Amino acid sequence: MAANSPNPVPFSEPPYLRGLPNPYITPAHLRFQKACRKFAWENLIQHAMEWEKAGTVPEHVFHTFCKANMLLPNMPAPLPVDWLKRLGINDILGVKVEDWDYTYTGIYCDEMGRSGLSGPSGSLNAGFAFGIPPIVKFGSKELQERFLPDLLTGKKRACIAITEPEAGSDVANITTTAVKTADGKHYIVNGTKKWITNGIWSDYATMAVRTGGKGASGLSVLVVPLKNHPGVSMRRLKVSGQITGGTTYIELDDVKVPVSNIVGKEGDGMRIIMTNFNHERLIIAVGVTRQARVALSAAFSYCLKREAFGKTLMDQPVVRHRLAKAGAELETMWAWVEQILYQLSHMTKEEGDRQLGGLTALAKAKSAMVLNECAQVAVLLFGGNGFTQTGQAILRDVPGARIPGGSEDVLLDLSVRQLVKIYQAQEKKLVQSSKI
Repeated sequence: MAANSPNPVPFSEPPYLRGLPNPYITPAHLRFQKACRKFAWENLIQHAMEWEKAGTVPEHVFHTFCKANMLLPNMPAPLPVDWLKRLGINDILGVKVEDWDYTYTGIYCDEMGRSGLSGPSGSLNAGFAFGIPPIVKFGSKELQERFLPDLLTGKKRACIAITEPEAGSDVANITTTAVKTADGKHYIVNGTKKWITNGIWSDYATMAVRTGGKGASGLSVLVVPLKNHPGVSMRRLKVSGQITGGTTYIELDDVKVPVSNIVGKEGDGMRIIMTNFNHERLIIAVGVTRQARVALSAAFSYCLKREAFGKTLMDQPVVRHRLAKAGAELETMWAWVEQILYQLSHMTKEEGDRQLGGLTALAKAKSAMVLNECAQVAVLLFGGNGFTQTGQAILRDVPGARIPGGSEDVLLDLSVRQLVKIYQAQEKKLVQSSKI
């Protein structure tokens, strides 16, 4: 992996960085990519394996990224320009915040994944990617005034807390309750949240809770204080991959939360969570595709040098066959991701959620399948070296790609159900128009 210049090894870079024409990338995008690669390398990528082995990314890294506005790219595009300018934030490595689009987002997520490990970058970005956006999109003016100045500048940290021991992808069955006090001024929150990325470092959680009856209609979203708050206990969970991500178990015992901390209205929870998932799934797909690149290009480079049976591995047809199949999956995946990023840059948020929600779910699921294929091929071709802990680092991250943001099988089903809904709505319009 080269520090700043494009890597010439096949499959190691997106086509636009290999000098091939690209309809989506402008000179401004290329300028940002170079600046982003330099910043990410100096402050994260070159240390990623060391920190992953240690289990934690040093706290100063989060503050370094915040000072440079380099966690804001995790947020959905367009960025909350008015808020950012109020806070004195005008650009991200030279890109004006008002010019930011999803292609910039894709470049950023791709560059942040160049270590091949999702944990180090994941230790930094969960709040900006998943915890803050619901407050920006659905929060009242008063709620935003209280929380956004500290969250957008990194003075305070947030996470998203949806998953529970018994309810993950099945969001409608969340059991954590939020019951109003007799005076109607507070909610009393009870329950547990599990597998919460960055939870252990977070001051607040944008949390899914049950304020009403059973099912989706009873869900709401609250901003719940975490660190040192009465009734909240947290502990890190040991996981096989994404070790530095700060995966956390949260217990909530009569936690008192102001009613004014509600995001949107009571009963809006399912809608807020589902639209937030679209962005989450997209940036996961981008990062996962880069991880697949790192795995496959490392295997390709190894096969050019490693000798067996009097030849290099690359001289063996079976090896070339494995690389070709995985490479085809990888480049197809990247082309699809680029297409979705471009489409979102030219659609309203509402239209993007409606038209591309199902396809984004499918892309996220497919990206994890591609990562699994590329990581498995790499481990096999590395032979004994692939069986070491270091050799299997990316492979251990595969479950972290296939499960979070909606597990693979759930997303495959969801994507088709969403496409059926779009079809049925279009068919209904055609029938109505034919009667006029």
